[in-house]
Order: sequence, then structure tokens, then C-alpha cells
Amino acid sequence: MRGFAFFHRVSRAFHDYPSIPKVLVVVAVSGCGLLAYAEANPERKLVSSAPVLTSAEVDNKKKKVVVLGTGWAGTSFLRNLKNPDYEVHVISPRNYFAFTPLLPSVTCGTVEARSIVEPIRNIARKKTVDVQFSEAACLKIDAVNQKIYCRSNVENNLNGQEEFVVDYDYLIVAVGANVNTFNTPGVVENCHFLKEVEDAQKIRRTVIDCFERASLPAVSDEEKKRILHFAIVGGGPTGVEFAAALHDFVNEDLVKLYPRVKDLVKITLLEAGDHILNMFDKRITAFAEEKFQRDGINVKTGSMVVKVTEKEIFTKELKNGGEVSTIPYGMALWSTGVGTRPFIKDFMSQVGQANRRVLATDEWLRVEGCDKVYAIGDCATINQRKVMEDIAAIFRKADKDNSGTLTVEEYKAVINDICERYPQVQVYLKSKQMKNMVDLLKETPDVSKGSAELNIEDFKTALSNVDSQMKNLPATGQVAAQQGVYLAKCFNRMEDCEKNPEGPLRFRGEGRHRFRPFRYKHLGQFAPLGGEQTAAQLPGDWVSIGHSSQWLWYSVYTSKQVSWRNRALVVTDWVRRFIWGRDSSRI
Repeated sequence: MRGFAFFHRVSRAFHDYPSIPKVLVVVAVSGCGLLAYAEANPERKLVSSAPVLTSAEVDNKKKKVVVLGTGWAGTSFLRNLKNPDYEVHVISPRNYFAFTPLLPSVTCGTVEARSIVEPIRNIARKKTVDVQFSEAACLKIDAVNQKIYCRSNVENNLNGQEEFVVDYDYLIVAVGANVNTFNTPGVVENCHFLKEVEDAQKIRRTVIDCFERASLPAVSDEEKKRILHFAIVGGGPTGVEFAAALHDFVNEDLVKLYPRVKDLVKITLLEAGDHILNMFDKRITAFAEEKFQRDGINVKTGSMVVKVTEKEIFTKELKNGGEVSTIPYGMALWSTGVGTRPFIKDFMSQVGQANRRVLATDEWLRVEGCDKVYAIGDCATINQRKVMEDIAAIFRKADKDNSGTLTVEEYKAVINDICERYPQVQVYLKSKQMKNMVDLLKETPDVSKGSAELNIEDFKTALSNVDSQMKNLPATGQVAAQQGVYLAKCFNRMEDCEKNPEGPLRFRGEGRHRFRPFRYKHLGQFAPLGGEQTAAQLPGDWVSIGHSSQWLWYSVYTSKQVSWRNRALVVTDWVRRFIWGRDSSRI
């Protein structure tokens, strides 16, 4: 018992004094190993000479930032905000961040749910910024009076009766999106979704329930086939990864426990488009379809789900003239599309965006029409301005001598600002294999290099096609995380950039923008396909498929965890699975 008492005292010391450096302690007690780990905050410093301010004085100097949501966008913003001049209030129905790319692994017991979640309060306590958290759902945003109306979490606090109002100076909307059912009858009542940890746990229990029900002696063979038919609607990354994970779970673990029904299991992947994984390179799409065919996963493309009942899915076969067919199933997963949350729809109506699918922001992630409200993640999209909308203003700004024409030198003087303000210009130049915007002049008639002058029509001609390269950013965790990091850096430097703007020229105004616009940098994407094989599409049009990509996937997803605790738990789960297999209990 002495050893355990000592361990308890050491553990309390690690938690009570976070300024202690990171230490790994292994204590041997009666032949057993006890391991303790502490993660200190290197930024936390004791300053004894600083003047002591009362709480009222501190509050008067701090701007209040309210963050709605604890997903990729909101958590990335919170983790990277370092300016102590802000008081942060995080509001979310869940008090943790979930590493959503591993949710399909949770559904099959490859990874435990606790391994991919990190409490928000644990993240907040390591911050030098004043952070408050409230477990509640936002009901309404009042942008005019800068107020948020909230209700406490129904299941956990006061039966949902507690409502409160929060004021803000700046609002960060990072609530993600709902699943889009496209108003298909029966989807909400009969299908599973895979957006939250609770969804993954429910799917895991349902899969085991299906095998247990099919193993009962009174169930007919026909009914067993229906119960063990797993239907997945949506051929995107989530649907494909879940199909692969379920196939591995069944063929590597459950067949040993349920040998009498193993030959009755069927997995069907339904996709309305012509191919699965449409957002990936065609080589990955072809490999995934071929592998699923070899593995026995039934891939039905051109099948649009029109109705779901308790036991059947009705599909319209787009390749067969719209013929409607039925598919009996035991469990159905719906993993297609993203929808807007109700209070976001209400807010969009307030700011004149009622006809949009998601909130529209400018290139600095501010909601259009609201200077103090920002939106990041799946609930928003950047409404990138077109070059041709501002072409006259750009020309006037570049024409320093008001001559009505641009010299090559005047043209070159605004090139960098144009490229920074309008990212589609760089994309267009790359697609045309041009080095810079000067090469655009070569496509302009009657303009000789180095000596000619451009009039407004020549200028329009040179830039007439660049807007064809405009594209919306995908609704992925990678985009949301980068937006959170970008916005936090803007808030960290807000005062400095007010005095010394670092952004591009204001073509429709004077001076420069405070910050450089947000730019998304694609770092690649993965598609685990089962059997320890993963498809990776990385920058530079590099495609890798196979076992080596699976180990790259392991490495990247381990490093992207938000804490060392999560990294250790995820690796432990993978090792456990390799040695003992997946957990098939219903708990």
C-alpha cells in the first residue's frame, strides 16, 4: 500500500503543479509497473513583478469572444489563441473535442471512444487566456444587440429548463453542420448517422445486436439474411471507410464468434453518382471499386435512395430509366450531404442570406453584413469575390498618373496585391502553366512586352478568364482546422495590424486590409479501404495506394491527436487490436 500511496502523492503533484516539465515516471511496485505522465504548459509563467489588477479592471480591458462549437474549427481557434487581452466563452452541447476521422474505427471496436475525445476544460486550463465553458446549445443569435440566447444541455443539466443570455464583442460561429437527409422519407426514423461519438457507439451496439438476433434459433434463414444485410448510403469518405471497417470487423473477428451465420452477411454501398470517392483521384476511385468487388462488398452506383422503411430501402436506379427497387436490410447508415442547423437558418434570415445553404463569409471569415461575427468550419463558406466585379476599381487604383492607361510598370506594381486578394488568379496561372501575371499580357492583342500601355479593355481581356477557376472549399476537418488557426492568429495580432496593416490594397477604398486573406493549403487526404490498405492523395498529384499508405495513415492520425494522452490511447488500441482482435461486446 505504501507504493500506491506514493504514486497517489506523485500523481497529485503532477496535476496541482502544471508548470513542472514533461516527465515520464515508472514506479515498480511488487513486480508491477505503474506509469505516470504529466504534460506541462510551457507558456505558463509566474510574473511576480506585474501589477495586480482587480477583476473589474481586468474585465474592462478585455474584449469578450464567444465561440460556438467544440469541433475542428472551434477547438483549433481556442488552442491557438494566445492574446490575453481577450476573455473567451465557449458554448457547446458537448464538453469535448472528438477526432472525427477515427469515428468509423470506433463503430467496429478498432479504437475506443475515449481514445479520440479530449475534454474542452482540459484544453482550456492549459491556456494563458481566460476561458469559460458552458455546456449548452445556442437557440438564437442576435447580431444587432450582440447577444447569444442559449439553453443548457437537455440530458445533463436541469432537464433543459435553464436558459441564459450571453453578450459578446466578437462571435465565432463554429457549430458544424447537420446530416442532410434531402427530406427523404424515413431516413431520420430508421437510419444511423455518423457525425458524433454517440453515433459510433450506437452503430457498434446495433452491429452486435444484428448478429445476436440472427443467431437465435427461432429466426428463419430469410430473416437472418435481412438482419445481416448492412446498407450504407453515400459513397464518400465516411461511407467507404465504414464499409471497409465493417468488412474487416466481420471477416477478422465476428466470423470466429458467429460461425453459423457468417455466410449470410452482406454489405451494400449505395451511391447516387457514377463512382464512389468522387472527390479523389480517378486512380483511387478505380482501385477502391475493384477492391470492394474482390472483398465481396456490393457497390451500387447510380442508385438514389427515395424512401426508407423499418425493413426496406427504396432506390431509384438512375441507370435503368428510374426504375424503383427495394432492398431489405438489418441496419442502414446514412452518410451523404451536410445540412444547416435551425438557429443558423434563422441567423441567415436576419443577415439577408435566407436563400443560401450555409453562411457566406468574406475572405477574412467575417459573416457578410456582420463586422463582429465570424463563421468557420462546415457551417460557412467563403464567398470569394470575382476579379471582373472589381476590374474597374483595380484599374483606377493601378493607374497612378490618371492617364487612362497602364504602363507595364504600373501593371506589375499591383500584381502581388491582385494575386493575394483573388486566389483564383494563381490557380488560373498554374492551369495555364504561366509563371506570373506578366505572362497574361502575351494573350492580349496589340500589346508588346515592356513598352506598351494597357487601356481598360486590354486589362479586362488579360483577366477575363481567371474567375473560371473559382471553387468552394470542401467541408472537411482539414479546412475547418486551418480556418480556426488562421482566425486565432488574426485575433492574436488584431491591435498590431490595426496600426500596421499587412493585407493587400483596398481596391475599392483607401489603404490596405488589416490581414492577409485566408488561404487553404491542401495537405492531402486518406481513404482507408480495409485489409490494412489505404489510398492517399497527397500534394503534387502524388497518389499512393497499399500497405505503405496504411502506415502513413497511422503516423499522421497519431500525430494529429490534440494531446499526448490521446496519442497514447489510440496507439494502445491499435496494438491491442493486432494482438487480441477487436472488442465484440455490446457494452
